[in-house]
Formats: sequence, structure tokens, C-alpha cells
Amino acid sequence: MTEIETADRGASATPFPTVPRGRKGYEKRAVDAFLSHARAAFEADEPGVLRSAEVRAVAFPVVRGGYAIGPVDAALGRVEDAFAAREREHALSRLGARAWVAETRDTAQVVLDRLTRPAGRRFDRVGLWHYGYRVEEVDVVAERISRYLSTGDPVTPEQVRAVAFRMQRNGYRETQVDAVLDAVIEVMLAVG
Repeated sequence: MTEIETADRGASATPFPTVPRGRKGYEKRAVDAFLSHARAAFEADEPGVLRSAEVRAVAFPVVRGGYAIGPVDAALGRVEDAFAAREREHALSRLGARAWVAETRDTAQVVLDRLTRPAGRRFDRVGLWHYGYRVEEVDVVAERISRYLSTGDPVTPEQVRAVAFRMQRNGYRETQVDAVLDAVIEVMLAVG
């Protein structure tokens, strides 16, 4: 059974746990519809119908009485992993192992070059009166990912997916940090 079937079966046979009364979670219909779409796309086995990056970027409305966020996010991680494995297979067959490894290495090097910049200057800052990601927190994560890319220190895609930063005035620009974290996950999933 594939990860898509496991995640989808969990969503349709036994729904995700619902948050306690009065609390908020992901809207059930949106989650169910996306997982159904993901399963259909996976079963179609056509490259590009749904990509792992799209699974990573999906966002659901948060409503009272919705699905518990943690279990849904965990299922989405498994779905993303399944699509990434499929993308890796297609890329290997299309490009060949050497070209695919070179492409992944190039992406990893671009990310590493960004993350090894001096602390406090790894990303653009938002204006003085605007809020961005807390610089010190991003720099700690950047150093850990740098060690993963350069020396193989253990970091998992789940750890990168779970990263959350507090906000500060004149912090790092969110879109840049998020784009680099997405690229890190793509590299991690590409190498399996």
C-alpha cells in the first residue's frame, strides 16, 4: 500500500481526529477534497499533475471543530514524500542518474551558499517598521541545515517542515526564508 493510499484511507475510513469543542482545526471538507485529489493524481501516475512542492504548499482554512492539525500535517508529509519519490523515479528515467545528481547537487550548493553567509545577513531584511522572521532563530536553523548539507549532520524533512519562527521588527523577509526551506526539503527528498 502506498503512502497516498495510507493517508487517503485514514482520511476516508477513519477520519482524522477532530479538535475538542470550541477549538480550531483544519476544515474537514477541504482536507478530504485535497486528499482525494492527491490520491487521484498519484494513481494517474502522470508527471506534473500534482507535485510534491504543491503538497508542501497546500493550506487549509482553520475553523472551529475541524480536523486536528498535527495528524493532518503528518499525513501531508507522507503524501509529499510519496510524490517526491515518484518525481525522483521520473527524473532518473528522464535525465539519467548523473544529470539528476548534478541537478540536485547544484540546488544544494545554491542553498548552502545562502545559508553560510554571515549571521544576520543571510536573507534580506524587511523595513524597520515591518515584521519578519526573528533573525537569531533563522540563523540557528540555517547553521544546522548548513551542517547537514556540508557534513551530513542528521536533519529530517519533518524537522524542516516543522520549523516555525517568531516575528520581530526588521527581521528576515519571510518569503526568502520560506523559499530556501522549500529548496532544502526538495534536496532532502531528492536524495531520499
